[in-house]
Amino acid sequence: MKTKPLSPTAKLLGDLIKIPSVNPQGSPGTSQTGEQEIATYIADFLKKVGGDVSLKTIELGRPNLIAVFSTSNKRPKRRVLFAPHLDTVSVSNMTVDPFDPLIKGGKLYGRGSSDTKGPMAAMLIALKDFFQRPRQNYNTEFTFAGLMGEEAGNLGAIAHAKTCPKYDLAIVGEPTDLRIVHAHKGTLWLRIITKGRACHASMPQEGENAIDMMSEVLRYLKEDLSNILESKTDRYLRTSTLNISTISGGSKINIVPDCCTLEVDFRLVPAFSHRAFISTLRQALKAIDKTIKIEIIGDCPGLYLDPQHPMISLILPATKGISVAPWFCDASIYAQKKIPAVALGPGSIKQAHTSNEHIRLSALEAGTRCYSKILNLLA
Repeated sequence: MKTKPLSPTAKLLGDLIKIPSVNPQGSPGTSQTGEQEIATYIADFLKKVGGDVSLKTIELGRPNLIAVFSTSNKRPKRRVLFAPHLDTVSVSNMTVDPFDPLIKGGKLYGRGSSDTKGPMAAMLIALKDFFQRPRQNYNTEFTFAGLMGEEAGNLGAIAHAKTCPKYDLAIVGEPTDLRIVHAHKGTLWLRIITKGRACHASMPQEGENAIDMMSEVLRYLKEDLSNILESKTDRYLRTSTLNISTISGGSKINIVPDCCTLEVDFRLVPAFSHRAFISTLRQALKAIDKTIKIEIIGDCPGLYLDPQHPMISLILPATKGISVAPWFCDASIYAQKKIPAVALGPGSIKQAHTSNEHIRLSALEAGTRCYSKILNLLA
């Protein structure tokens, strides 16, 4: 029985998966981190397609890749950005080889296959097909930006947004089942630290128990603050949430703990200003104990673009509809610069970051068709 040959998109995705581009933050699960190699590979790909390609180092060995496809007009009718991210999450505890693409049961497995090398491969093949056709007149300047550091702080998008042109639309590559994500919650990651005074556990009255103090913090978060979060609702995103993600404290069973650390993941609807929210939290925790500290680990604003926006209406026929998301992405960074931005791509977010991450080959091909239609609609 003959094996069906891989499509150009599936072949490219396999090549991208073979190039480790794990974000170095936290516990990456491999020594092969950073985006340099994959950025160089894609740069070579896009140079052959005809893009004006540059690599812009954001951190050592971690560049953004920018490729501009100019029009013959000095003043293009519009500028459109395609912006997937180059990095992936940790490969720790994966049950499939993260860098050896496996095809089984109509699915392609490997780290980044869903988030977000699958959407990126579909974008790249769509761009290649579009720009290698016999030369046609078009009035839109297209830019491809492969962004570093999305998985920990949106570093690449923040750097690019500082100097990029005023795009008429930014399409951020994420696995959205080919639905246009026009809104997502803001994300605030905080570390809360309580300090006590250590002493022998047989005489706890001689010390101050940092874990006991943290229990008061937990009560406030789960009761009082949860009520505040539920008091403001959003038409599209419903309510804000919090998750107690990590907690650690103490060093030994017979020592009163002098420190306890809590990490909390807040997902906030647009009604909450992040700055005002942190100020409210600081005041409340100060009332528990003046020594409690709050550290900001991550802060990504929410995303909102009117679903009736003309650019959404223009690309809508190429997609499977409009949606919102509980997760965050680089689109919100561009939105803060008054650039209309959405997330859109093949694959399901349910497969992102999983131990057996994969994307359906049929979804991958649908993604290429979707982006190709968008290029034609916007050209």
